[in-house]
Amino acid sequence: MVEKDRPGGVCLNIGCIPSKALIHEASLFAGIPELEAMGLAVDRSRFDYAAVFRKSRTAADRLSRGVQGLLAKNKVELIVGTGRVAGPGRVSVDASRTLSTKNVLLATGSRSKDIPGFAVDETRVLSSTGLLMMQQLPKSILILGAGAIGVEFAYVMNAFGVEVHLVEMMPEILPTEDAEVVAVLRRELRRRGSRSRLPRRPDP
Repeated sequence: MVEKDRPGGVCLNIGCIPSKALIHEASLFAGIPELEAMGLAVDRSRFDYAAVFRKSRTAADRLSRGVQGLLAKNKVELIVGTGRVAGPGRVSVDASRTLSTKNVLLATGSRSKDIPGFAVDETRVLSSTGLLMMQQLPKSILILGAGAIGVEFAYVMNAFGVEVHLVEMMPEILPTEDAEVVAVLRRELRRRGSRSRLPRRPDP
């Protein structure tokens, strides 16, 4: 197995796993008013988002190490580097080593889509990776795209007190999901203070 980063791919290292860890922490933080309603005093003055970030990375790191352990246990050689198909049954790794095999499986992963006019610099215009790796919360954020990833980040940022604007080119957030579920979710996001920007629906 040839991998230039860490085993587990986008989902485990900079996707599903760390984002779900953030969602868990956000849900705990969002539940503070309910604790206060029961008479508990919660001191928010020492809240540190960097600690939330570290917990998300700990979850991803632990699972990545687990994958490496499973590979070793099953006698799968892990080669760190960039592989390129060099011919039938041949893979070159960083131009320093060539592997010969009967079959080659290309599992290249994914990357963020480029949007004209919004060049990602990971400073002001962030990819999902840039937002996951952020250790300080912004005062406000505009999220382009209200699919699953955009809505997840909208929830996390809103739960931690960030002013959130969610923009979607389709007539509704989560456009491929069940309309009744989406309606409930959209009302809940609005109740929590997130603002959605959607195209005007055509008159019937």
